[in-house]
Amino acid sequence: MTTPIAQTAPSLPAFFARPDGLRLACRRSEGVGPTLIFLPGYMSDMEGGKAVALHRWAQARGRAMLRLDYAGNGASEGRFEEGTLAGWRDDVLLLMDALTQGPVVLVGSSMGGWLALLVALARPERVVGVVGIAAAPDFTEWGFTDADKALLATEGRIEEPTPYDDQPYVTTLAFWQSGQALRLLEGEIGIDCPVRLLHGQADADVPWEIALRTAARLRSSDVQTLLIKDGDHRLSRDADIALLIRTVATLLDAL
Repeated sequence: MTTPIAQTAPSLPAFFARPDGLRLACRRSEGVGPTLIFLPGYMSDMEGGKAVALHRWAQARGRAMLRLDYAGNGASEGRFEEGTLAGWRDDVLLLMDALTQGPVVLVGSSMGGWLALLVALARPERVVGVVGIAAAPDFTEWGFTDADKALLATEGRIEEPTPYDDQPYVTTLAFWQSGQALRLLEGEIGIDCPVRLLHGQADADVPWEIALRTAARLRSSDVQTLLIKDGDHRLSRDADIALLIRTVATLLDAL
């Protein structure tokens, strides 16, 4: 028996209780499928510009969509520093299984792109498409120097300033270890559905070559990589969001 979703006020997100009682925040709209599911990046949430714009587009066209916050992020309960990649993947799987039916298309930004690949591997019978926006699989491997790894081992955490938030960018040893255990780029990524990868070549956080490595590792023959020459990591300009929506719309039309 699944835990019922609790809706507060219309302007506030709904909450779904995990088996341990922690409540995850989400926003869901009904419509025709496949259901779009947006997966935010690290230290991000479902109220970002790309997620909101895509949801508005989906609602205007009567398409089903689900946005969500991982535990410890956004409006969800929990402590961010207790989060791990595996735990956040499981949050996505829980909400997807409980709140959606039939085929889904995953749209993941940065770390959310890594999670989208992991969820597609876990639910190959349901995930019929993946769209990555500056997807960052394996960033615990290529995104950390030997000095970073040594600091994590001795201090258990790293705090760095970030241009995207007032709070420091925190990485814990538990998160790093979880990411290392879920690396994908060292072998074939056994995903057979269509995949679209959007990546800015002016991305200062995730090298655009990661998109090419990801595309090469994917087993699917239907993989398209689109590089935006002046695009940054966020790809949140009006033109970037329009490109994202066109990409999602074209993918949906082809399914």
